[in-house]
Amino acid sequence: MSRLLRIKPMSMLSQEAGEQGEHTLKRSLGALNLITLGIGAVIGAGIFVLTGQAAAKYAGPAVALSFVLAGITCAFAGLCYAEFASIIPIAGSAYTYGYATLGELVAWIIGWDLVLEYAFGAATVASGWSGYFNSLLQQYHIYIPPQLTTTTGNVLVFYKEQWTPLMTLPPGIDATGLPHVTGICNLIAVAIVMVITTILVVGIKESANFNSAIVIVKLGIVGVFLAIGGYFLFRHPEVAKANWHPFIPPSDGHGNFGWGGIPRGAARIFFAYIGFDAVSTAAQEAKKPQRDMPIGILGSLAVCTVLYILVSTVLTGLVPYSTLNVGAPVAVGIDATGISWGATMVKVGAVFGLATVMLVMLLGQSRVFYSMSKDGLLWKWASAIHPRFRTPWITTIVFGVFAAVMPAFLPIDNLADLVNIGTLLAFTIVCAGVWILRVRHPKMHRPFKTPLVPLVPILGILSAGYLMTQLAFITWAVMIGWLLLGLVVYFGYSLKHSKVQNLPQAVEAD
Repeated sequence: MSRLLRIKPMSMLSQEAGEQGEHTLKRSLGALNLITLGIGAVIGAGIFVLTGQAAAKYAGPAVALSFVLAGITCAFAGLCYAEFASIIPIAGSAYTYGYATLGELVAWIIGWDLVLEYAFGAATVASGWSGYFNSLLQQYHIYIPPQLTTTTGNVLVFYKEQWTPLMTLPPGIDATGLPHVTGICNLIAVAIVMVITTILVVGIKESANFNSAIVIVKLGIVGVFLAIGGYFLFRHPEVAKANWHPFIPPSDGHGNFGWGGIPRGAARIFFAYIGFDAVSTAAQEAKKPQRDMPIGILGSLAVCTVLYILVSTVLTGLVPYSTLNVGAPVAVGIDATGISWGATMVKVGAVFGLATVMLVMLLGQSRVFYSMSKDGLLWKWASAIHPRFRTPWITTIVFGVFAAVMPAFLPIDNLADLVNIGTLLAFTIVCAGVWILRVRHPKMHRPFKTPLVPLVPILGILSAGYLMTQLAFITWAVMIGWLLLGLVVYFGYSLKHSKVQNLPQAVEAD
């Protein structure tokens, strides 16, 4: 058992952080790039999809409090991430931090778990992007063959000059006489993932610049929504009063709404926050990681939390929360203001916003597997660096294809919850790791120090663990099955090829 708990020595991590040359990742990101990287991942599916669904199904107008609860949980974890990122400026995020503190087996589990967070998350977002993009095209009477715009077996009907899923028709509409088609594959989702993958292969600096430009666009669109919606509510306070009452709807007896609906909503919107920890996966490409990583992690988290709270508050003030369980809830909200161009603006924002979410998720996944391969836990091709672009190009392409295939053929209804549980598990391990490292190496130089240790890590562990208990049993079952598959790979390949296992005197976790 002691072999499985061998940790990666800090001396080895420091050596890797200082490596340079054509076979290493290129350090080209500043603090602003890192902040926009985090915002690029966080501001997307959360605002454009999940806010409305969480309000309609779990929390009502109190979804704003769900974002507060989720943001507090992220703040505890973010402070711990910032300390680790300043000490260990290595690609790999929670995987690397776990390896340095909790041992190889725990590191493997969290690295494998991050596949749920990033690759599956990118696939889910690709499906959402496809829907918004196709809706935007159809608004201008541009029609892609509908069989190639949705997953296998999904039925679409032609209603109000748009191909729309049968299940989303308004109540009372008879679909019998409407044209029907059955989906073959979602070719749009495949195409966008391939485009994003190409951008990531070309180079991290180019990817970051692309992301920064889009972040500016979508933040501007979110700002316009807040300005239009806020002004409308200021002019019509009776609308807000009616829609915000009751602010916490009475419980439905099944754990939804009421005070219990707030944490359930928080657990399900956690997907909206997964991007900020992706900043830490780019630590090995930051120019001054000890200074810039904490700024990037905490800065992006603070900006996004404030925006989520504001958007959810304005949205539930504009329309009754019960009407928001739709694919484009923000468009529904802005339509209520009477601004005709509002829906188009939101769709454009969603197209840009979700593209950057996919970019950061696929970037994060490739960097985690790059780190695992460098440690000998995965095959050598996963850490192969392109001689010209200096990016982990093979693993980027492999995961790009993987993320493209899933939304092409599979309806992924519960994938957001799988991403949530993967993220929360990562947060728990990082918080525990900071506490353990403080005990083992209290005098280590820490450019950024998490305040109030061990209180902050303990609160991070408890809050993340509590939100995990709010997720459905099937989510736990799939995650456990996925981790068991990972253990097969670990004992079949990784344990034999691990560089740490082959050290003359490997350090063991206490």
